[in-house]
Formats: sequence, structure tokens, C-alpha cells
Amino acid sequence: MPNENLKKLYVDELKDLFSAENQLLKTLPKMAKAASSHELRSGFEKHLEQTKGHVQRLEEIFESLDESPKGKKCVGMEGLIKEGVEVMEEGFEDAVLDAGLIGAARRVEHYEMAAYGAVFEFAKVLGQAKHVSLLEKTLAEETQTDQKLAGLVEQINSQANEEGSEEQKDSSGGGQEDTKARRVVNPTTAIRSEERTRAK
Repeated sequence: MPNENLKKLYVDELKDLFSAENQLLKTLPKMAKAASSHELRSGFEKHLEQTKGHVQRLEEIFESLDESPKGKKCVGMEGLIKEGVEVMEEGFEDAVLDAGLIGAARRVEHYEMAAYGAVFEFAKVLGQAKHVSLLEKTLAEETQTDQKLAGLVEQINSQANEEGSEEQKDSSGGGQEDTKARRVVNPTTAIRSEERTRAK
């Protein structure tokens, strides 16, 4: 017979996830809009559609439990989203902003992977075979999303570094021109020097 306290914890964790997914539904479009990389933007848009499916699966689970999915706010996701928004408001651009977005998105994915992993194990112990199947699908999608983000890290970080190097060159270019200007020989001095050479 299922332990009632464990079942209560299971439902509580599911509510936390339901809140987390709904918060993410509001944030992913903003992240997609901020991304300059086509691959990253496409990844965010695809995960938005997946997240809608995650919410539907959770609703199906709550319906089978005869429980309401509402009543709890996921403060963990709230904090992670806040950090992501701060990245977008820091004034970063192009690949540097993309690098920051990937970092924020991967923190979200790892949080969700841990949370879904926990409820997946609870469902197994509680004998909820249908729930196990639904949660396993979502966990696999969260893992796949994190792997795709990880696959973009090296490329986007390299682009961000190159952009920074180009900016440094541009900012130091003026100084090089000034140095060259200071090295221009005074015409009068050059003529006198030439006359002295001929006299010798």
C-alpha cells in the first residue's frame, strides 16, 4: 500500500514542476527573441513547444490523481528565470549575449532534469506505471535539450571571444594611428639633414 506521506510529497513536487513549466512558457519566447544565433533561437522555439507538451502531461497526471495542479509557486524556477532576465538586461550583444543565454538555459534544464528525475522515481515506487511513462518522456526531452545546448557552447563561445578581440583591435586602432602620426618627420628638419649629407 502506498505511503500517504510519500504520495503527498509526490503531488507537492508535481505542483512545483507544473508551476516551473508555466513560468518557463512565459520566458522562452523572450529568450528566443534575444538570441542572435539561428540555431539557438530555433532551439528555444522548439523547447517552447516541448514545454507545452510537458504541461499537458502533468495535467494528465493530476487528472488521474484527482488533484489540482495549482496552489504552489516554484521559487527555484523563479530565481533561475530572474537570472536569465538579468543576462538579457546587462547590455550584452550578439554571440556574447548568446553565450549568457545558453548558460541560463542550461541551469534551467539541469534544475528540471533533477526535479523530473525525483518524481519519476516516486512514481515507480508508488506503482504509477502510466505516470512513469509520461515522466520518462519529459525527462528524455529535457536531457536532449541540454545536450543540444551543450553542443552549441564551443561554437558560440568562440564567436563571442572573436567579437571581443575585434572590438579591442578597433578601440586600439586610433592609438596606433596617433603613434604613426607622432613618428612623421618634420619636413624642414628632413631638408636640413639632406643638405648636411650632400655637403659632406
